[in-house]
Amino acid sequence: MRVVYRGLAVAAAVVAAAATLAVVLPSEPDEVAAGPVTAPPAAPSSSGSAPSSPPTPTAPPTAAPTPVAAQERVTPRPGTSLAPGYTAMEALFADPRVPKLTRSVKRMALRSPGRRFVKDRRSGLAVPRLPRPWKAYGAAPFTTKQVLPKERGTALRGVFVTCPLPIMEQKSARDTALLAARWTLNHHPEGSRITWLASQPVKRGWMLVYRVTYGKRTSRAAVVVLDGGMSKPGLAFVTVPDSQRKQWRDIGRVASGVRVLG
Repeated sequence: MRVVYRGLAVAAAVVAAAATLAVVLPSEPDEVAAGPVTAPPAAPSSSGSAPSSPPTPTAPPTAAPTPVAAQERVTPRPGTSLAPGYTAMEALFADPRVPKLTRSVKRMALRSPGRRFVKDRRSGLAVPRLPRPWKAYGAAPFTTKQVLPKERGTALRGVFVTCPLPIMEQKSARDTALLAARWTLNHHPEGSRITWLASQPVKRGWMLVYRVTYGKRTSRAAVVVLDGGMSKPGLAFVTVPDSQRKQWRDIGRVASGVRVLG
């Protein structure tokens, strides 16, 4: 019997040890609740202290702000200075040498141009061949050229030329003619100024007649801009100084005689 009781005591001790081992061993990994994953702490600052809270995430980039539109430019008036970028018509309005073309500028009666013509195939124009003392002359840099004889004591003399329009064409023939008249000041003495004498439409274009004043002297001049069917309109330009005023009558002959070639 003592052997039986001793065996029972040993068995009981083994069971108690097994129970104690079950309590001490940790739970299996799949039973551990997942906790929040945090970023590693930031590196300590130069003072050695760690930041008290995690860094704030950077906000996503936003679109660049729309640039503010430039203020609308005010058209300059005569006598003002020009800034780069102004249009040809704005430059015209700001040029004190060229007055505003108003309705007070009348039309002129156009005389018969005659029967003899000079053909300018580059500009698509046919223009009057003016009577003596006018004569044909070396055209360059134009395409046709007629001149009056030189006079002693002055370099000025009457000139009548044609060429493709040397400036930018505008939406209206009138504006194109205005710019052409301004351009002709390059072929008058320095300091020249325009006074309008006549303005009127002509078939497929516009005609302007004007006086050019430079000091105590003057010239009469005219421009005719016509669409001659080329890539650019054609220009006819005539000017006669007061020293040859007898030929001022030819200004009207030119103004009325320019026509489209064909």
